[in-house]
Amino acid sequence: MKKKTLVLGASTNPERFAFMAVRKLKYSHVPVVAVGLREGEISGIRIEKPFSKFDEIHTVTLYVGPKNLPAYYDYILGLKPKRVIFNPGTESPEFAEILSAAGIEVVYGCTLIMIANNQY
Repeated sequence: MKKKTLVLGASTNPERFAFMAVRKLKYSHVPVVAVGLREGEISGIRIEKPFSKFDEIHTVTLYVGPKNLPAYYDYILGLKPKRVIFNPGTESPEFAEILSAAGIEVVYGCTLIMIANNQY
């Protein structure tokens, strides 16, 4: 059974890695929800506004820079994910420590490469 993933920092710009991640997850049959600053749609997946409520999120994959990430700490913790993936450029030792202390697995990696290598 594939676990639901929330892509934080989703964008309708096809050149953005978050856009690619939403598509790859969908086409890999991983249940996916997208959250971004601007409304829109990616391959039939609606981009929800920040702080939208979701149930049963297994993984949060980050496409938000460390400077903007603190605004999402409580939101992400409230989702109670099993793991959080820090994609390149989103690394935050402070938040990683908070997540680890909450019993949430921290992964430094690239969602796109993880999917391509069947490591997701």
